[in-house]
Order: sequence, then structure tokens, then C-alpha cells
Amino acid sequence: MKSLIWIGIFISFAATAQKQSYSGFPSVVWPVLYSVEYEKAKDQLGEFEKPVFNQKIKNLAGKAIVLPGYMVPFESGLTAQEFMLSSLPLNACFFCGVGGPETVVQVRLRKAEKYLDKPVEVKGTLRLNADDPDNMMYILENAELLGPIDF
Repeated sequence: MKSLIWIGIFISFAATAQKQSYSGFPSVVWPVLYSVEYEKAKDQLGEFEKPVFNQKIKNLAGKAIVLPGYMVPFESGLTAQEFMLSSLPLNACFFCGVGGPETVVQVRLRKAEKYLDKPVEVKGTLRLNADDPDNMMYILENAELLGPIDF
């Protein structure tokens, strides 16, 4: 009889632990990332706008930061280890129209995760990129998906 009671307590504890959901708050980091400026530059392919990072942005480089946003897949599939995180909803993001390149961060997760259609929070180490046009200017490395944001 005692073992049944202990099993019941264990099952109810496990069920309670699984029902908890992550609840995050919008970050104050996005406005700092938005403050990037651009200068005209040239390479073998022609002219382009090169990001110029101010001191506030440089102070975040190499530090762990948390960003809320929307997952934007690089390729089709249900899971990925790398994706874009947009501060704007998908219909307004950098790839769809109104947002600039400062509104997205390239995310490199420690492990593959399922795509979510809800806003999420991601934590990782910020790397600044002003020279490699094959990657975004903001990259979150060694990142982890903290979970969906419940409002």
C-alpha cells in the first residue's frame, strides 16, 4: 500500500513538472542592436553598406545575451540547429519587407530544436560580423532555445 502511495506522489510530481511552461519577458537588447549605423564600402562585387558598431553594441560582443523573437528557418524541415531570429513577426521581418538587417540575428544552437510558430527566447554568445557577407552581422553562438514566450 505504501508503495502505491509513493508511486502516486511520484506520478503527480512528474505531471506537475511537465505542465510548467517557460514565461519570458521582452529583452532590452534589441534597441541596442537597432542602433547600428552603416558606411559605404566596396569589394570585388561592388558597393555595399558595411555595418559600423557603436560602443554600446561592442560592449555586448562576446557576452551571453537573451533575445526574444520569431524563428525564421533557413531551409525546409521541422528542426534545425541554425536559423534566423527576427525581432519582428514573420510578415514584417527583414526577409519579407519592412525590417532592416539589424532586426535579425543568426542563431547557432548547441543542438537541433523544433521550429515554433510562437515567439521564443534564445540565449547565446553574441558575435559581431562586419566583414563576412555570407553571414548576418549579428550571430548568437553556442545558443540554447529557452522556450516559447507566454504572454
